[in-house]
Amino acid sequence: MSGGVDSSTAAGILKERGFEVIGATMCLGRIHQNSIGGRRCCDASSIEDARRVALRLGIPFYVFELGEDFEKEVIQYFCNEYLCGRTPNPCILCNERIKFGSFLKKALEMGAEYVATGHYARIEYDKTEGEYLLKKGIDRRKDQSYFLFSLKQPQLHHILFPLGEFRKEEVRKKAFYFGLPIHNKPESQEICFISENSYHSFLTERIKNSLLQPGPIFDQDGNLLGRHKGIAFYTIGQRRGLGLAKGKPLYVIGMDRGKNALFVGEEREVYRKTFVVDQLNWISSKKVESSIQAHVKIRYNHPGAEAMVSFRGEGQWIVQFKLPQKAITPGQAAVFYQEDKLLGGGWIKEVMD
Repeated sequence: MSGGVDSSTAAGILKERGFEVIGATMCLGRIHQNSIGGRRCCDASSIEDARRVALRLGIPFYVFELGEDFEKEVIQYFCNEYLCGRTPNPCILCNERIKFGSFLKKALEMGAEYVATGHYARIEYDKTEGEYLLKKGIDRRKDQSYFLFSLKQPQLHHILFPLGEFRKEEVRKKAFYFGLPIHNKPESQEICFISENSYHSFLTERIKNSLLQPGPIFDQDGNLLGRHKGIAFYTIGQRRGLGLAKGKPLYVIGMDRGKNALFVGEEREVYRKTFVVDQLNWISSKKVESSIQAHVKIRYNHPGAEAMVSFRGEGQWIVQFKLPQKAITPGQAAVFYQEDKLLGGGWIKEVMD
């Protein structure tokens, strides 16, 4: 229970269905005592909101101290990815290693059979294959299956997603029906451990590296156009914040870590068709060994597009879209679907064309 409307309503729905429900939230500690590390989905005020919801529902409530695990598995990953010139997705790591890793382990040790969250996704058991399927939530606008691609069968066996069959407006109505004090609480959209509108200050405080130092901005022909603030502060496809006045919009199309250089071009130059993914996770235990056609999403708000996913060797796969897609970004997740079923996914390692 994060203290928000979704996880709170999920608890109410499960109690309504006859489950014995225990409320629990994660205490992730504070990264800093200054303005950088204050706001989180699991900060003191959110924990108190979750406690009030548990009291209203009449269920026990616990707080799991997971600050050290969060620092190791999520915060360090977040910083390291930027240092490697990639754009991280900490929510995926948090789901895999914290919510359905450390948190799930503690819940099972307490005697729980399942961990339920407020994710908009569905889990179904395929009796024929004897394994679990992970599917998109009914509400396509809120579907969060993209963030869950790295879950494995043993984890899915102990997970419930009560909101997968609901639309957001129905969830808020349910919360009001249950008399929950957070039924109209605004949603949190930003990275939970970043208290400001930008992650720049967070990185500057935590790491010292040449990638945080200013450097040159070039066009495709090698012409010097200006200076950047540190290539860790930019991502592929970015247009704002370049500080260039060239009479036409320019976008980040590449980076050179060795030269601490940023490369920019016109919007058409941001589009690519082919890229490499590694660290693949297939939801099914029956792994794909050659190639498949799939609908591939390259970031959460990407609508997805048809592509061929082919085995390259040495744990890597090549994804080739039928049509070029904008801003394929190393460090982000590429997630594969067939209709509403999530097949699996991996991490974008290299853009090939």
